Amino acid sequence: MKVFCGRANPTTGSVEWLEEDEHYDYHQEIARSSYADMLHDRDRNMKYYQGIRAAVSRVKDRGQKALVLDIGTGTGLLSMMAVTAGADFCYAIEVFKPMADAAVKIVEKNGFSDKIKVINKHSTEVTVGPDGDMPCHANILITELFDTELIGEGALPSYEHAHRHLVQANCEAVPHRATVYAQLVESRRMWSWNKLFPIRVQTSRGEQVIIPPLELERCPGAPSVCDIQLNQVSPADFTILSDVLPMFSVDFNKQVSSSAACHSRQFEPLVSGQAQVVLSWWDIEMDPEGKIKCTMAPFWAHSNPEDLQWRDHWMQCVYFLPQEEPVVQGSALCLVAHHDDYCVWYSLQKTSPEKNGRVHPVRPVCDCQAHLLWNRPRFGEINDRNRTDQYIQALRTVLKPDSVCLCVSDGSLLSMLAHHLGAEQVFTIENSAASHRLMKKIFKANHLEDKINIIEKRPELLTPADLEGKKVSLLLGEPFFTTSLLPWHNLYFWYVRTAVDQLLGPGAVVMPQAASLHVVVVEFRDLWRIRSPCGDCEGFDVHIMDDMIKRALDFRESKEAEPHPLWEYPCHSLSEPQQILTFDFRQPVPLQPVHAEGTIELRRPGKSHGAVLWMEYHLTPDSTVSTGLLKLAEDKGDCCWNPHCKQAVYFFNTTLDPRVPLGGPQTVTYTVAFHPHTGDITMDFTLSDALDRGC
Repeated sequence: MKVFCGRANPTTGSVEWLEEDEHYDYHQEIARSSYADMLHDRDRNMKYYQGIRAAVSRVKDRGQKALVLDIGTGTGLLSMMAVTAGADFCYAIEVFKPMADAAVKIVEKNGFSDKIKVINKHSTEVTVGPDGDMPCHANILITELFDTELIGEGALPSYEHAHRHLVQANCEAVPHRATVYAQLVESRRMWSWNKLFPIRVQTSRGEQVIIPPLELERCPGAPSVCDIQLNQVSPADFTILSDVLPMFSVDFNKQVSSSAACHSRQFEPLVSGQAQVVLSWWDIEMDPEGKIKCTMAPFWAHSNPEDLQWRDHWMQCVYFLPQEEPVVQGSALCLVAHHDDYCVWYSLQKTSPEKNGRVHPVRPVCDCQAHLLWNRPRFGEINDRNRTDQYIQALRTVLKPDSVCLCVSDGSLLSMLAHHLGAEQVFTIENSAASHRLMKKIFKANHLEDKINIIEKRPELLTPADLEGKKVSLLLGEPFFTTSLLPWHNLYFWYVRTAVDQLLGPGAVVMPQAASLHVVVVEFRDLWRIRSPCGDCEGFDVHIMDDMIKRALDFRESKEAEPHPLWEYPCHSLSEPQQILTFDFRQPVPLQPVHAEGTIELRRPGKSHGAVLWMEYHLTPDSTVSTGLLKLAEDKGDCCWNPHCKQAVYFFNTTLDPRVPLGGPQTVTYTVAFHPHTGDITMDFTLSDALDRGC
């Protein structure tokens, strides 16, 4: 059966109704899931296997049958490990129906159907008794319910329910225990992801300073964790203020509580500085003795950095303190970890909460609007001084004393820069209530509420009256729009430029004047794993999972390039960067598609994992801002990416098998097309190997 799905097109700004398969959302979730990444995580797999063997042995040594409850079984891998280790029976719980169906097939394929029962329910709906899903309580509890924050996927409520209703008292648990660690740091780079820094502008009237509103300064920020590949943050970007502190542990073999709690650790700062950020991670011990441990520690806190396991399904956490606070070397403080049933947050206090009564049971929530409108990379982008200077220099070349400016970007400070640099009148469009409120606060804090006119409506609905009858002489955009996911979605600026064409005066300047789409073929150090088939996983056949992902990838959206912040995922280029499409903002959007075909020569040996695409915006003939590649090392081809933007990755699925030899494909042929009616960019890449070329 087919269903109609509404989709907001981020490029054109319109809502489209598309006919989709009834299981469309399932397919999308499967295609973009981390199942492949988890199955490739050998450290995780082997530690679980060791812990399961030990737990089954302990139960058998007591003369009991080993009855396993596996919550969140996924492919059924851990249940199959348990049966292989000697478990008498496993109840494998999986709430996601397509995954549960796959688990049934995988279990059958591996010959375990008589020992494993897959139950397609949430664990809180599972019943125990003669007529229930399980005839009796289990005595071994196996789970993989963790996310980067440990508890963000509802691990605590699930464990709480399981201990009360599904397992025996003092059951064995794999993992046995989890411990959350934290380290206090000072980091201007990471702090720039959370606060708006003052911006200094040299003008004909002297230096002007754009300051954040007091409300934004005092705001505790977004409540959600910032999860990143912390190993890719340079040690030069932060100063360590404390030792690694074990904040709290959860014993999974005992009754678990999901109630809100706080845990404090006293420490003495290692150096004086500004406490701004808490870096956090966790480890899990698979056995009661703690001999089998799986850790998420970054390289500087890892017991053996050479054995560091790359993984994308579990990373590390960055938490921002509500306010930066000065700390003095040697003066004791308390770092406090707070958590409810799903979230963790931190505070810094002079004494423990138990002594001063300052317990914060409610997690912080943004009340300034900025953290709702701008995500962390956007904060970093706005605070990037070099980027701001590029826009200032470009504005100086296009602004005139009588310029009437119209700024079109979500929550942009360009309008303020244009005013300070001498524009006669500035209008800015904010088509959401949130961005309108935020910009109004920022303008008021800078005494510009009467100098810059905010228009709250969609750009295509703009009328001459909104501009007080004036013609626009300078149309400005970064461009940035909060709905954009892929780099070319910000081409919405082009559609806006087209919609306001009649409002532009003779000889009006558009900045940026053009954009271009660029591509480079790369070999990833690790990211290829998220799209690589698993085949056999620790001796178990999971080809059915590979086939399931492949079918999901045959759906329209899943075949597109997908966004990734590549500063977190090292890669080196196999080709030179190449411009493949251009978009002239000085002219309206064309009526006909724009096509490009060509060949990319691979100049360095390696595995062609995929093509990376990004946009470059040409502010003026002499100034270009790149959202992708910033620098390319000539010798090894190591790529330096814009840290504030996500680039688009088009994976070459045929090359993601790690057994593909080096130096195979020699050229990549591409076809790329921009479709003005839909705003989509479609693409196809074909690899040609040396034999095909007669080499």
